[in-house]
Amino acid sequence: MKLLNTEIKNKVLKNMEQILDENRDELLQANQKDLDVFDREDQALYDRLVVNQKKIDQMIQAVREVRLQDDPVNKEISTRELDNGLKIVNKTAPFGTIMIIYESRPDVTIEAAVLAFKANNKILLKGGKEAYHSNKALVKFWHQALEKNNLPVDFIQFLEMDRTQTQDFLKNPDQPLDLIVPRGGERLINFVKEHAKCAVLVSGRGNNFLYVHKEADWKKSLDVIINAKTHKISACNALDKVLIDTRIDGFAEKLEELRKVLSKKDVSIVVDEKVKTILKDEEVISDPSIWEEEFLAMKCVIGAVDNLDDAVQMINNHSGGHSASIMTQNNSVAQTFMENVDCAAVYQNASTRFTDGGQMGVGAELAISTDKLHHRGPLGLKQLVTNKYYVFGDGQIRVQ
Repeated sequence: MKLLNTEIKNKVLKNMEQILDENRDELLQANQKDLDVFDREDQALYDRLVVNQKKIDQMIQAVREVRLQDDPVNKEISTRELDNGLKIVNKTAPFGTIMIIYESRPDVTIEAAVLAFKANNKILLKGGKEAYHSNKALVKFWHQALEKNNLPVDFIQFLEMDRTQTQDFLKNPDQPLDLIVPRGGERLINFVKEHAKCAVLVSGRGNNFLYVHKEADWKKSLDVIINAKTHKISACNALDKVLIDTRIDGFAEKLEELRKVLSKKDVSIVVDEKVKTILKDEEVISDPSIWEEEFLAMKCVIGAVDNLDDAVQMINNHSGGHSASIMTQNNSVAQTFMENVDCAAVYQNASTRFTDGGQMGVGAELAISTDKLHHRGPLGLKQLVTNKYYVFGDGQIRVQ
């Protein structure tokens, strides 16, 4: 896509803020059509699907925040002048065309498009069928904002495809694709990686762990566990597994207290064999694959570990590489944990719920990347560019 100047991009975003605000009723009506046919048994997906006045306010705020951020395109990264007279300048550049495949959440239609557009990328939006009417309305608003500024609407495209058509598109796209971001569960990610012909940046599952070290502040630990587990079960940064150090003072009593506070919040509990000897009434793990599972539900596994090394190994073997937290007053232990746990975000004495672009100061995010190339963690505006070398010469030729 042709490079646009910052002023015209910001005008489009300003118009989008106004259009969203002026067409709240149309969006709410479209969302209600989606909600009317949705199976509410999947509470996490239902929560992600809902659009209300607060959610619209958040959409408008997301667009505004991106509009107010610096343009990430054409920024100088480095400059070098070689002995042969060549001047080499490395600058940021757009990816080109980004495709995002996502489930349920209409707000992704706002956040993905605003970030891609401000970074001068074309974006192809493949939302789930459960949010069809909501996404259709939001893309209509985007097109109105583009048309108001005499820009082609194909900067932001809505793909209406079923699974088979999506598979065919990934294998043989009808236009150049530079990057695909699947936002969803393991099945979706594997589906995209199997069929895509271009780079895939994985926005991985959660399956987040919290380790309570023997030197933890227990009251803080309970508060953090409850927040991470129950604050928003549909979020990829929610907590799924709690590991308790067997060396902590009052190990058995603390397990009983943890069980009690989780049960008060209606969290169902599954325990490993060691914890089962204390929490005798709780369900014991019957299938080891549960350690790999992201619940997106009021469910939690409690396990016991004998030391820091066992906790780190457990997390690295089973987590989704998203977020992990240690509760400890020992900063040296925390540092070792954080350096050795292989996750996009690691915490000391804090809830995993903070792995979020807005909470981390990045602003709106395209996804939380659990890949290591080209970026890990929240994919904000600055991360939606690649780089490009500009080489200036005066007739130089290479002789070696």
